Amino acid sequence: MLRSALRVLGRDDLDEALEVCATNPVANLFVAARLTSVRLDPRRHTGEIWGFYEAGRLRSVCWSGANLVPVEATPVALEAFAHRARRHGRQCSSIVGPAEYVLPLWQHLQSSWGPARDVRANQPLMAMSREPDVASDPLVRRTRVDELEVLVPACVAMFTEEVGYSPIAADGGTVYRTQVASLVAAGRSYVRMEELAGGSQVVFKAELGSVTREAVQVQGVWVNPRWRGRGVAAPAMAAVVAAVRREVAPTVSLYVNGYNTRAVRAYERVGFRSVGTYATILF
Repeated sequence: MLRSALRVLGRDDLDEALEVCATNPVANLFVAARLTSVRLDPRRHTGEIWGFYEAGRLRSVCWSGANLVPVEATPVALEAFAHRARRHGRQCSSIVGPAEYVLPLWQHLQSSWGPARDVRANQPLMAMSREPDVASDPLVRRTRVDELEVLVPACVAMFTEEVGYSPIAADGGTVYRTQVASLVAAGRSYVRMEELAGGSQVVFKAELGSVTREAVQVQGVWVNPRWRGRGVAAPAMAAVVAAVRREVAPTVSLYVNGYNTRAVRAYERVGFRSVGTYATILF
């Protein structure tokens, strides 16, 4: 091995890559969860894992798939990751992760991959490892498989509101529906429903995106516009936190756009505290 070199990692390298992720388990949760998934089921691996070695030791990692996600990336590693990314062309829909790695990586790639559709440079990464500070909403529970028809429109609304385009535009929603259904089947979807004259409606929903034995990253948090401003979010999130800590992992994390002050305040009421900053480059 040269003093510094980049290579694509294989299954035999996963323990070493997980050790790199363990440097900051919350910030690197996305990649750690996917590395674990690769080991358990290689068929689920559709991208590449890039490893950068310095002085013969694996120092930095980058997940390259639907997202490009740098982990513990030194400046020289970021240059190497950018060189490989430019050579292969953009295949991801976003670059996401700790801002201290994502933003310099984007600087290297911007001239060849730009312009980005959106640059979200300030996304507080929040976490908590204790019981919530507010009472849990007793109506929040895991989503049932038979509720998929009601849940999917809420997921589409959340995605469109958050990302800026509909996830069902390309294929009519087949792939996205399958993704939502897999989360429900795995017990990683939480919901509060309300029975109205026209049928059931989703009041609140959230999913567990990245999961390890140590921590979970919550994603897709959404409150139906009809119920916003009624104090739904904090008790509902408290219920998710309590359930996750009881049944899945001791630490619960998420990241949120810095300009979404209402959401930040709601998470702080639950007990979340900022532990870093994420950034996302959307294409």
